[in-house]
Formats: sequence, C-alpha cells, structure tokens
Amino acid sequence: MAGGGAPAKAVEPQPHPPKEQLPNISYCITSPPPWPEAILLGFQHYLVMLGTTVIIPSSLVPQMGGGNEEKAKVIQTLLFVAGLNTLLQSLFGSRLPAVIGGSYTFVPTTISIILAGRFSDTSDPVERFKRIMRAIQGSLIVASTLQIVLGFSGLWRNVTRFLSPLSVVPLVSLVGFGLYEFGFPGVAKCVEIGLPQLILVVFVSQYMPHVVKSGKHVFDRFAVIFTVVIVWIYAHLLTVGGAYNGKAQKTQISCRTDRAGLIDAAPWIRVPYPFQWGAPSFDAGEAFAMMMASFVALVESTGAFIAVSRYASATPMPPSILSRGVGWQGVAILVSGLFGTVNGSSVSVENAGLLALTRVGSRRVVQISAGFMIFFSILGKFGAVFASIPAPIIAALYCLFFAYVGAGGLSFLQFCNLNSFRTKFILGFSVFMGLSVPQYFNEYTAINGYGPVHTGARWFNDIVNVPLSSEAFVAGCLAYFLDNTLHRKDSAIRKDRGKHWWDKFRTFKGDSRSEEFYSLPFNLNKYFPSV
Repeated sequence: MAGGGAPAKAVEPQPHPPKEQLPNISYCITSPPPWPEAILLGFQHYLVMLGTTVIIPSSLVPQMGGGNEEKAKVIQTLLFVAGLNTLLQSLFGSRLPAVIGGSYTFVPTTISIILAGRFSDTSDPVERFKRIMRAIQGSLIVASTLQIVLGFSGLWRNVTRFLSPLSVVPLVSLVGFGLYEFGFPGVAKCVEIGLPQLILVVFVSQYMPHVVKSGKHVFDRFAVIFTVVIVWIYAHLLTVGGAYNGKAQKTQISCRTDRAGLIDAAPWIRVPYPFQWGAPSFDAGEAFAMMMASFVALVESTGAFIAVSRYASATPMPPSILSRGVGWQGVAILVSGLFGTVNGSSVSVENAGLLALTRVGSRRVVQISAGFMIFFSILGKFGAVFASIPAPIIAALYCLFFAYVGAGGLSFLQFCNLNSFRTKFILGFSVFMGLSVPQYFNEYTAINGYGPVHTGARWFNDIVNVPLSSEAFVAGCLAYFLDNTLHRKDSAIRKDRGKHWWDKFRTFKGDSRSEEFYSLPFNLNKYFPSV
C-alpha cells in the first residue's frame, strides 16, 4: 500500500436478512391485478388444477366399471365441487389464494373400497359403478367429520401452535418434493411431448424475461398458457399425422390428444347435484380407513397452506386461521362426499407452485379460477376440450410447481440456526426418514400388490399403510415430535428453532397485518372472532 496510510478495513460479508413476508411478489393477497390480467391468470390456475382432476377419475372410474360417459360426469362433478370449495376456502376459510382440488392421498383407500368383495356379484358394470360410488360417498361423508371437528373446535389450533420454522421445513418441503413420482416419470410416459414442454416452460419463464426486456411481466407470468398451447398444437399435429398409429395402447393413451374419449362422452350442459348416483351406503371399516386418509390429507394441507401463505407474501398464519382453513377443508370433503367425486379434497400443491411461478398471490385470481371451474364443469363439451390435454404436458408443469413448493419449505431455514447440531439432526433425520419410509412402503406395494401390513381386515391395512406411504406425513410428524421433545425449554434452543420470529403471530391480534390478510369478509369477524 502506497502512502503508508491506515490499511482499509475489509468489509465483512453480511448474511441475508430473514424476511417475514416474501419480497419481490408482484401482487400480494389483497392487491388484485387489473381485470384482463386477473382473468388470464385465473384461467391459468384452472388449466393447472385440471391435471389432478382428470388423472384421478381416469384411473379410478374404469376400475369401478364405469365407461367414458361416467368418467366425463365424474370429472365434471370433481371440477364443479373444486370450484365451489375454492370459493368457500378463499372467502370464509383461511382466506388464502389456495385452490381446493382432488387429492392423491385418498386414492389407495378408494381403491381398496373398489376391490371390496361385496361388489363382485353385480354383473351390470354401470350398476356396479354406482354401488361402489355410493360406498365411497358414505365413507367420505363420515371421514369429513374428522377435519370439521378438529378445525372448528380449535383442536388443530392447539396442535399447530407448537409448530416452529424448524419443524415446518421438512413438512412443507416434502409436500412439494415428496410428489417426485408425478414429475419426470409422468413426462417420460411420452417423452416427445413431455420433454419439449419441460424445456419450453423453463426457458419461457426463466430466460425469456431477461432476453426480451419489455418491462411488462408477460413471459414469466403467462408461461403456462404460452407453452401449453404450443406443445398441445404440436402434440395434435403428431396425432393427426399418424405418428402413433399402430403403437402400443399405453403409448396411445399417454400421447394422443384425442384418446381421452371425453369430448364425445361429455354432455353439452349438465349441472352436477348432490346424491346424483343415489343414496350413499356406509361401512364402518371403510369409514375408519377413509378417516385416516383424511387425517393424512390434513397434515399435508397444513404444509400446503403454509407454502401458499408464503408465496402470497402474507405473514405467517396464526394457528386459529390455519384451524379455520382446516375446518372448511372438512366441509370440502363433505361436499365431495355428497356430490360423489370419487375423491376427497385438499389444497392443490401444483397451484401453490403456480403462485410462485407467476409471482401473483392475489386472492381474486384464485376466485376467478374457481369461476372457470364451475363454468366449464356445467358446459361439459368445452370443459372436455381442455381436459384432453395429454398427461405428460401436465407432468412437465408439475416438475416446476412441486419444486417451487419444496423450495418454499426450505426457505423457512432462514429463521433457524443452521450451525446448531440439534437443528441438523432434526432436519436431516426427519427429511431422510420422510423419503425412506414411504419408499419402502411404495416399493413393497408395487412388487406384491399389497402393503407391508397385510391382515384380513382391509380397512386396518389402509389405516397403517396410507399414512406411512406419505412423505410429507412421515417427515412432518417426525420433525414435530422431535422439535417439541428434544430439550426445548432452553432459551438458546428456542432461538435456534426460530420460534422467536413467530411469537407475534401466535395469536390473531398479535400483529396488525394478520387482520389485513386473514380477517373474514362482510364484517363476519364480529360474530366469528379469531383468537
């Protein structure tokens, strides 16, 4: 150094400051985008939730004995109910921009109802379909009471009060990452469609905004609409050009754009109504098994709600609001049971990821998408056109959305002390077991055709096998247990867990922003105060 002056003090690198609300979101919960943009964004949410809505009935209805016509009706009903429940949830439930749609969690239990011996004596397939449907409805109606009671009585509030940023990380990140089997394996079912969609959606949403600097958020915000349309047209050209003629049946189902048989089977106009398949039938064992599935869905949805609140740039959810959301989700399962959708309801993980991709967490957008769901479920033929998008296209989108939700879970690490060995143990052990235990259960089931717990009582098998096959459930419960039992009284450890960041959100009144984001509409807070 020349001049012999005092040596310049080296600038210490500063850590990134933790943020209670996610920055860089274009529109948060309470700020709606302009109407034309909001309608397009709402349509995008509708497109994304269609995946699960079509895949679940398409795999279950044929096993029940239903044909294309029944399948189309079930998809319409599921769409209608999803629209209804999304509106209820965003108005009176958690008030978050969360889409309430079908859930894979209920599928194993539903399949074991389908395989129950008492339906095998019915020779007419459509009659058999209706009998199984009524049994599923009965067990869903009973199972919905679990979430309704836990949510509205405030019991779930008392459970979630003990969540800390540390125990939330494994739960939320595996709500996203745990769905890995629906990502690339789905894309690979038809690589020539799935892979271009995956590459395009990443390119358009991540690279294009930097290449074309228009100042308007066109590419990142509407990447889904752009890319799906392009790849859908390309897939249609392949279909029409005869690329799949004479190929295996499996390839035809995954790749063709005209394979679903939905457009011909769907009625022009049909309004789904409760008990459309007849009066529900009840079976105690199946109801208990469905209750367990409902509890697993409840834990997964808790994680999904937390991810949604993060990507909507809201403050952390007060436990009472989470509990209220769960109560309304119980109502959603009840509605699913009354209408007969073959499936329970839970928070749609892919739509939570879409919030992150578009950076629009507006409540109005999701309410508009609920409008689209109801509209297209009544106008059957139009809805069926969108429902015939090939599954690999949707799976490619999942690769992005589930990843975003998983990363949303990891982002809570900013509140924890990562240099503490207690943190490392809880984090590592719960995530590892959350991946490892379900891997064993799923692999065992795939090889043997039944789960590791295999007794004469089908319902008992489900009660054990279903929760242990869910990544988010295993990791979330383990992290919650360890975090609340490993010497947590110490004040230094309280800081390591990040608990002090959430102190002011333990009650509804603790932070003034909770009122802005989560208070009920129409002055209902006067009659239903949150605590």
